[in-house]
Amino acid sequence: MKKLILSTALIALTSGAAFAESHGMTVRMGTEGAYPPYNFINDAGEVDGFERELGDELCARAELTCEWVTNDWDSIIPNLVSGNYDTIIAGMSITAERDEVIDFTQDYYPPTASAYVALTDGADYMGGVVSAQTATIQAAHIAESGATLLEYATPDETIAAVRNGEADAVFADYDYLAPIVEASGGELMFVGDRVPLGGGVGMGLRESDAELRDKFNAAIDSMKADGSLNALLAKWFGEGVATY
Repeated sequence: MKKLILSTALIALTSGAAFAESHGMTVRMGTEGAYPPYNFINDAGEVDGFERELGDELCARAELTCEWVTNDWDSIIPNLVSGNYDTIIAGMSITAERDEVIDFTQDYYPPTASAYVALTDGADYMGGVVSAQTATIQAAHIAESGATLLEYATPDETIAAVRNGEADAVFADYDYLAPIVEASGGELMFVGDRVPLGGGVGMGLRESDAELRDKFNAAIDSMKADGSLNALLAKWFGEGVATY
């Protein structure tokens, strides 16, 4: 099976250079730069994290010239559609609602869980005030629950809302929250059960860019087949992370 995947991927990847040459373009990789360990800005002022390393490798395998662009999360889809960059690679879960507006590659991060974090284990995360980042699957989930949704533009603000008492809990990706809880020294803690949401994380593209989508799909296929994607997942999220 792996040989079949690799053969199919190689056929698509060999046309990557021709694609870039014929289009005369640099592929602009759009990310948020504020959602570690998926993506963040390092001390040198550069995009870093799991998706930076993954994106660079995908571009290399697809023989595409790529550059990185940052954009606030709440306008990340509109600015893709309007042409400010060519992909979204920003911890974006694949959902039916988003797929009506943009296209997605296959997932490069398996479907994962979201979780609640609070200051005390008695926090009312089911019926109280819960913070979440705007325009996320977590915010949509809270809006349909019995809790009161408090939306913020950045993930940092959702954590601050819990610390300053504006929210009883924050609801976000477990893998985003885990290092924050660990670094808090016991100030923050997980409460309740994890909640499975979304269809995995994929790259977003304009619906008109099917050829570019196919190049990235082939590159993702090749990384899944040779184990390098699993190695990256373990590097950035720990040995217990879901893999392919």
